[in-house]
Formats: sequence, structure tokens, C-alpha cells
Amino acid sequence: MLKPRRSTAAGHRRKFLVVIDGTPECGRAVLYAARRAERTGGGLVMLYCIVPDEFQHWLGVEAIMRREGEEEGAAVLDEVVNNLHAAAIAIEPERVMRFGKPSEQIVELIGEDEDIAILVLAAGTGNEGPGPLVSMIGSKAGQSFPVPVTIVPGTLSDEDIEAIA
Repeated sequence: MLKPRRSTAAGHRRKFLVVIDGTPECGRAVLYAARRAERTGGGLVMLYCIVPDEFQHWLGVEAIMRREGEEEGAAVLDEVVNNLHAAAIAIEPERVMRFGKPSEQIVELIGEDEDIAILVLAAGTGNEGPGPLVSMIGSKAGQSFPVPVTIVPGTLSDEDIEAIA
């Protein structure tokens, strides 16, 4: 069950949630969310999802895959934070790693953290369409999404994002 949003209550602050998934457009969403959080006194939550493999139940494979997924996730999140610092963004994001489908983990995390007020995604720029998360949000399943969603065009430059964030 979704907790009531408390991002405007005393002792709380609005958090922007971004999903770190290694897609080219992911960087656009992170930069926008980080700048927006920085300029509005909010926070940034970075979610990295480790999607389990179908054969994880075989001979301890699950534990090995979890460990490898956690190591990869930590490295990816470190790289994103380093890129933010290189762009002179002073906020320190929260890092969250989850096991499961990103679409499910996003909703679950929002349900647990009453300060997450906005999900920021970026639209893909390739022939494949806007991307799976943007498509999920735009679908029938997304009609009852628990927080507002900002979709950043994947074609925006750093300068464009700086001007509008």
C-alpha cells in the first residue's frame, strides 16, 4: 500500500527518483533530476535493479548472480555519482539496489519512501521507441501510477537541461 506523500511536511524533503539502467538516455534523466533536486532543495534517489535470471535456482547460482549483480550495480552507481560530481553537482544521491523487474521495484520503492514525489525518466531516441519504462508508464498499467512522472527528451543536450532544470 502506498504511504501518503510527506515530501512537503516539516523534516522531509521532496525526492526525485531516477532508474539507473545503462541506457544512453539514462544520463539525461539523471542530470535533469539532479539539477532539479539541487535547485529546489530536494534529494535524489538512484535505483539500480538487478533482474534475476530464469535459471538462478541451479546449484547456488542465485547467490553468485546476486553477488555479481551487486558488484556491477555498485560500480555503475559509483560511475553515475562521479559524473554528477564532474558536472559540479553538489548533492549526494541515495543509492538503492533491488532485485526484480524495474517496473515492479519502482512502484515498491515509491510505496516505501514517503518522500519520493517525482519519478524522472528519459525517452529513448532510437527506433525501438521511448523505452520500456516510459512505455509502461504510458500504458494502461501506468494510469494509476502513484506519483507524477517527468519524461525528459533523450535528445536534450547538457546545456538544454541546465537551462530548464
